[in-house]
Amino acid sequence: MSSDGPTANGSGDVPTVLVRDGQGRHLLCFLEQLIPLDGNDYALLTPVDTPVCLVRIAEDEDSDDEVIEELDAAESILSVADVVLQEHDLTLVRSAVTLTVSGELDEPEELEEDLEDDEDGEDTDLYEMLIQFRANEQEYGLFIPLDPFFVVARLQDGEGVLVEGEEFERVQPRIEAELDERELADD
Repeated sequence: MSSDGPTANGSGDVPTVLVRDGQGRHLLCFLEQLIPLDGNDYALLTPVDTPVCLVRIAEDEDSDDEVIEELDAAESILSVADVVLQEHDLTLVRSAVTLTVSGELDEPEELEEDLEDDEDGEDTDLYEMLIQFRANEQEYGLFIPLDPFFVVARLQDGEGVLVEGEEFERVQPRIEAELDERELADD
């Protein structure tokens, strides 16, 4: 790789890329795949730290748990999560793309929560609860997605720029097709 490209981490294993988003937040990721398209190098990445999502836990069994997408309005809740995580020697990071938790995680519990259930019951996202806490008279949890969490970035000046919006819509099907083609070639 060129000196402008991703850098290998200290042990020389998998290269890492620092990804930034439009708000200037960063996320350190492992480089999984490099896909050249239209004169740009696109990278399929996975976060170095553990991705998590903030969930409002339903008060009763008839209601659904709700994933909180708008994190800017949830800062007071995230502050409580910070304190709870610190008790476990973990740190909540407000990264680009997603919240992450850094530190050594215990083996995940076997508890699987089914969040955002599809109407037809298929393709549901499965999560493991990392912590549960109370803030603003409501129960919340930080959950780890069980499916791999991928980030798409365009490599530019040795960094990754998060691919969002129209650019993502344009390149995502082509990246998937390239990955499928590579998978078939490996078989």
